[in-house]
Amino acid sequence: MADFTVGGADFLLDGRPVRLLSGALHYFRVHEEQWTHRLAMLRAMGLNCVETYVPWNLHEPAPGRYADAGALGRFLDAVRDAGLWAVVRPGPYICAEWENGGLPHWLTGRLGRRVRTRDPEYLGHVERWFGRLLPQVVEREIGRGGPVVMVQAENEYGSFGSDAEYLREVVELLRRCGVGVPLFTSDGPEDHMLTGGSVPGVLATVNFGSQAAEAFAALRRHRPDGPLMCMEFWCGWFEHWGSERVVRDPLDAASALREILEAGASVNVYMAHGGTSFAGWAGANRSGPLQDGALSGTVTSYDYDAPVDEAGLPTEKFWRFREVLAAYADGPLPDVPPAPVRLGAPAGARPESWTPLADVVEELGGAEWEGPVPPTFEELDVDRGLVHYRVEVPGPRQPYPLRVAGLRDRAVVEVDGVRAGILDEERPVLPEPVAGPAVVDLWVESLGRVNYGPRTGEAKGICGGVLHERQYVHGVRARGLRLDAFDDRAAVERLPWRACPEGAGGGGGPRGLFRAVAEVAEPGDAWLELPGWTRGFVWVNGFCAGRYWSAGPQGALFVPGPVLRAGANEVWVLELQDAGAGAEVRLR
Repeated sequence: MADFTVGGADFLLDGRPVRLLSGALHYFRVHEEQWTHRLAMLRAMGLNCVETYVPWNLHEPAPGRYADAGALGRFLDAVRDAGLWAVVRPGPYICAEWENGGLPHWLTGRLGRRVRTRDPEYLGHVERWFGRLLPQVVEREIGRGGPVVMVQAENEYGSFGSDAEYLREVVELLRRCGVGVPLFTSDGPEDHMLTGGSVPGVLATVNFGSQAAEAFAALRRHRPDGPLMCMEFWCGWFEHWGSERVVRDPLDAASALREILEAGASVNVYMAHGGTSFAGWAGANRSGPLQDGALSGTVTSYDYDAPVDEAGLPTEKFWRFREVLAAYADGPLPDVPPAPVRLGAPAGARPESWTPLADVVEELGGAEWEGPVPPTFEELDVDRGLVHYRVEVPGPRQPYPLRVAGLRDRAVVEVDGVRAGILDEERPVLPEPVAGPAVVDLWVESLGRVNYGPRTGEAKGICGGVLHERQYVHGVRARGLRLDAFDDRAAVERLPWRACPEGAGGGGGPRGLFRAVAEVAEPGDAWLELPGWTRGFVWVNGFCAGRYWSAGPQGALFVPGPVLRAGANEVWVLELQDAGAGAEVRLR
């Protein structure tokens, strides 16, 4: 069996120097039936390795309860079959523009600032998770005939903290779990990040998008020897709802890649293929240089302006990277595989029936909570989804401003059953004063938990209270609706479906779960457009394609071909703001 080690300034395979030409591809952002095609695209681009994160919260939705925890092993088997090596980054924190940076909501809700530290309770949960996850990595290490050549300890810790003992605990835990391949850390090429994030005796790597010489010089100030590697070469970037599109010139990106390779370094192209944050798993970021400003949710698409686009097709960047990488290949590069089958002809439909949002929450939501102050999403055990809060303003009293303190993220507000406004952190006060008595309903949706910076792990929902003038309105009822409630198709079928109303549009339109049926002649990869809808989530044949929002910049959601079938395809649209007149679903 092969032996992969770190020796001097090189990576060594059975004692022979090798260069890792890796590309990031997250198995959890690609439909499993399309893994083989995407891996073949990486090989055709000239890569010899693939890197993936592992999102803890996807696989352990509750303490000790696991969901498809063997997915990583199946992916690594596909990597081996594709003739690639693998770099695994199990966290426990991953960032990745993923909900909560991959940390479970039940963990951060309980421990708060104690996560990512030496805190014994936190480390106990990490040990349990690694004990379940890592055997499938160890069994597939290169020395056992598998593809795994390296494993990361934590992730970009120097951007977050300085608990050196915690990092050593993670390293020791990985070794106790049997990981035998080289370990590494990765951080930004700045002194404080490398100081806070590296571990003596563990390979340090750096992440950047340009200026390789300066980045590697910073690394060498901290590590005078060892292989050079850019663990995240940012060839593109992600996007937020309501922002402009983000693109990077292919020639500029190819030039930066060439600079890394001419320095004699290994590289991991981030992302080689971005894929999609299905099922509402996209995270969020805080603005500002210290990542503590306004909240922005990340779009469903994780295309990342990568060389292999969201639908698995080669872009101009792919061809420019292939030209650069060909010079470092052992022989001719493989041919580019045929494109996946695409939808044969456009299909569309108008919704046929619907269930109002209040009824959806009543039927599919969790138990009702009652107390003096609003509970957070974490207290209601809601990871992705929304919470309905109800408070009663006492009276009689004159009209006063109604404000929601500590609101995260976005609330549609009704007063006595009439739409009164849409609030968020930056606009927490209703436009018109409210007189008492009055019943106030707040439908608060999470736009994704922060995945990077000091606000990672912050609570969701109403984290302060509802104030009338300066007085807290005490006495709150609340009920959460988790997105995974829609995985129970039988429960969805039992909803009180009724004929669709005419959409009002322009504010105050109907909200709830709508159902349509699209007839497809020849199934294949498709884009789902939602003209007339405003904001919410959509499912196709029970598969959650993710969040949509008319705020853009994303205008259509990717639907993998294996999700569709010839004939009738059922589409559910959970509209949380306004279903406009003429709203429909379109597959193209």
